[in-house]
Amino acid sequence: MTKAYDEIVNFIASGTSPESVVGFRPSEAVKERVGELIAREKEGELSTEETTELNLYIQLEHIMRLAKARARQLMVV
Repeated sequence: MTKAYDEIVNFIASGTSPESVVGFRPSEAVKERVGELIAREKEGELSTEETTELNLYIQLEHIMRLAKARARQLMVV
């Protein structure tokens, strides 16, 4: 099974440009998976592996937000 954070990792691994960083959006499948994990977390129903998956996704999402802000600055220069 593909982990929610795999898309971000694959995106970074493929090489990027400021424009592609700004334009990156997670797929609908990832959005659904993360939504499911969050809902199940609220109910206390996540396995240890799923908790790790969600936490890693949240960390990478934060890094992507920072990268997008920096990429926007680079595009202005």
